[in-house]
Amino acid sequence: MIKELVIISGKGGTGKTSVTASFAALAENAVIADCDVDAADLKLVLGGTTVERERFVGGKKAFIDPARCDRCGTCAPLCRFDAISASCAIDPLACEGCNVCAHFCPRGAIEMREHVSGERMRTETPHGALAHAKLGIAEGNSGKLVTLLRKKAREYAEGAGANLIIADGSPGTGCPVIATITGASYVLIVTEPTVSGMHDLTRVNELARHFRVPSAVCVNKADINEEATREIREYCAAAGIPMLTPIPYDPDVTKAQIAGLSVVECSAGPAATALRRLWEEVSRAIE
Repeated sequence: MIKELVIISGKGGTGKTSVTASFAALAENAVIADCDVDAADLKLVLGGTTVERERFVGGKKAFIDPARCDRCGTCAPLCRFDAISASCAIDPLACEGCNVCAHFCPRGAIEMREHVSGERMRTETPHGALAHAKLGIAEGNSGKLVTLLRKKAREYAEGAGANLIIADGSPGTGCPVIATITGASYVLIVTEPTVSGMHDLTRVNELARHFRVPSAVCVNKADINEEATREIREYCAAAGIPMLTPIPYDPDVTKAQIAGLSVVECSAGPAATALRRLWEEVSRAIE
């Protein structure tokens, strides 16, 4: 049975991608998925060669046939996204593909065409296959793309005989996160000892509980604010969430990022030691 471990955070910048990269380096038989499609950067750390590319069609956009349009002006007031100008020209960045203009056009001059909103890729890294993607500027449907990535990651795992998928989720609690954790085996929430870190931890924990996914918490840079870390520990105890090995602040993390490597690959310092212990704890939890 293939297990799926998802690393998420309530906010950006907590270090979840660094944790994911180290887990990928420590895992012996895993496939990796970068489900943070709005800001996919896991490949920058894992490296490797991209061997597969596919256009991602996330939806449709309106297109006006100038030969049939008589500029009657029916469509512009109907568009709630102000994507149609007074001269009946459509702004593709503003169009949400709702189909209202095409439905009400008296001349049948508007049609909905498939719109390429990103690219899905497979990269062979030193630590296994990586399923990742890139959305275009101002594009939507990231939840749909995340679902596609998870499907591909499972196909890669089945093909390689891998028993684990390690997924780097998006920050926050929106559609991409929901698409990432639904049906997952285990969620590791990476937070930081700050006011915003504590606030967003509670929100993302409620999301994981709503979808009944087992979860645990790890505090990154835990020693920079011991009082806040203590508050997080008290919250976890009250909420019944396991709090795993905290990661101390370590300049080697920045050095690893500059080198384009995971922390455990280029350091034997306190952060790398904590990450190895954290991986052991998570591995036991998902067995």
